[in-house]
Amino acid sequence: MTYHKDTIYIIGDAKSSQKNPITLRFNQFFIGVVVDRASGRIVDAECSATIALTAHFVCSLLTGRLIDDPSIVSDIEQRYFGSSQKALIVAFGDALKKYKQYRSQTALSK
Repeated sequence: MTYHKDTIYIIGDAKSSQKNPITLRFNQFFIGVVVDRASGRIVDAECSATIALTAHFVCSLLTGRLIDDPSIVSDIEQRYFGSSQKALIVAFGDALKKYKQYRSQTALSK
């Protein structure tokens, strides 16, 4: 897939539990989001997962939504029941923090 030049890529990470297969494979939980820089809308998303369906489901939870939509975390809590639920929330929060830093830096440079 090719992304428009007005998109940015942000990665968030978190630690998952020691017995989690994701931890055994990747050491941490990662989430990557492609965000339209003008609107803040998530264009695509992927996460470190041992099952492809997990990555697809996480993508469906996020794609098309504004990255700063406060209901994303509650949707994860209500719909994602994998052992890495907390890690997903923390990793998404880390990505959101980086997006907000990007927005504040670009606002200062204007």
